[in-house]
Amino acid sequence: MAFLAVACTTLGVAWVVEPFFAPTTWPARLGLVLGGTALLLGTIRLGLSQSTKAGASAQRYIDRLCELDSLGLQDDNSLDIVPVRKEDVQWRELAHKIRRRLAEFAAQADEVEMARAGVEVRIRRISAERDQLSEIVAGLSDPVLAIDPFGEIVLANPSAERLLDIRTTAESHPIFDQLQQCEELVNLLAETRRRKAPIQKSSELNLADSDGNERWYRVTCRTLTNPQESGGANDRNAAHGAVAVLSDISGTRAIQKRNAEFVSAVSHEMKTPLSSIRAYVELLVDGEADDEATRGEFLGVINDQTDRLQRLIDNLLSLARIEAGVVAVNKVPQSLNERLAETVRVLEPTAEQKDIRLTTDFSQLYLGVLADRDLLLQGAINLVSNALKYTHRGGSVTVRSKLNDQEVIFEVQDSGVGLSPEDCQRVFEKFYRVSKDRDMAQGTGLGLPLVKHIVEDVHGGRIEVDSELGRGSTFRVILPGLAQLSA
Repeated sequence: MAFLAVACTTLGVAWVVEPFFAPTTWPARLGLVLGGTALLLGTIRLGLSQSTKAGASAQRYIDRLCELDSLGLQDDNSLDIVPVRKEDVQWRELAHKIRRRLAEFAAQADEVEMARAGVEVRIRRISAERDQLSEIVAGLSDPVLAIDPFGEIVLANPSAERLLDIRTTAESHPIFDQLQQCEELVNLLAETRRRKAPIQKSSELNLADSDGNERWYRVTCRTLTNPQESGGANDRNAAHGAVAVLSDISGTRAIQKRNAEFVSAVSHEMKTPLSSIRAYVELLVDGEADDEATRGEFLGVINDQTDRLQRLIDNLLSLARIEAGVVAVNKVPQSLNERLAETVRVLEPTAEQKDIRLTTDFSQLYLGVLADRDLLLQGAINLVSNALKYTHRGGSVTVRSKLNDQEVIFEVQDSGVGLSPEDCQRVFEKFYRVSKDRDMAQGTGLGLPLVKHIVEDVHGGRIEVDSELGRGSTFRVILPGLAQLSA
């Protein structure tokens, strides 16, 4: 374009000044014009030739630049493969500038790509951790609940949703303050959320589950700080949410209640014989027993109460050993009928003393059991002795054994005072004694619970009772037979 402009300018100037210098004849003028035109054409051709060569040089360098990768762009000698000519110098310098600039862009692109890959890895890891934590929280049996600084429920696992009858979704976050299931829990979370400093509070609450059963929960609440808030968890001006974890302690509370009742019952049972012993000892010390007969009577009462206290302690120790699993158990195959016959022989004098008919009805089959001889004998003696205690004179007690499929059964049936339906449900509780029958026999209320532990915990059987007031009771013990254990 520059050559074309020069040529046109030259032609125009020649045309203007031609009348003053050139001859005035037409051939001369025509020759001058033709000469100018030829000069113009030559100039144009030269310009086009230079432009074509420059374009070819530029094209070679551009093609070479397009072939380079990021490593080639970093190499200062990557353009040496292009032939160097005198007219290519300016294009070569320009290509080197472009290469260096492209190398900078490539390095920046590599950094961006590496950063993007790192971000993707972190995002995938965070997403996986979030999903894993969500599954863990969802799988917890303990209810977990979280609210944001505005009091909206942002997290509630299925256990919390069932307990509090709430539903949380990605689009719907119910307001926790509007829930009416447990005002104490609402107040505890609200108080935790309103505190300026991060705190942790605990309390015990009584809540009704989805079935309407009341259960005790230990609630642990702590502040939940939004990580996007400036200052972090220690910023007193930051808005806080709260998270609560509810742990079911109904079992622990029940155990604590049973332990308290057990201690109270033991104290009461020990207090009676100890009070009697102390009273009669004081009478003896004060000289109230003047004659030998009175002193013998007092000492007899003391001896009876001491025996009662000894039986109570022995039963308590036996129960404690069995429940703790530290009692020495030596199970061997043996005949159930032999143990029952031994029990009857031991208690026949007691039955004769009370004029009670003690009979047996044993199966003719061999009833083999895998049992500890002493514990099985103790359980059978407790059952038969208990039947003799609560049967009036002239009554009867029958010890029976039989086979039922692969189980062996022995029963102790009496014609005694009987039990009410309520008594049948509670008769195996520790220290439970039927109020109306306390005058018939002194006891600790631990005999039947001890039998239950021996049958169920030690020998893997079960014990049942059938009774009717005024018509007697039948205690039934079902044990796995040897054939069942072998199978």
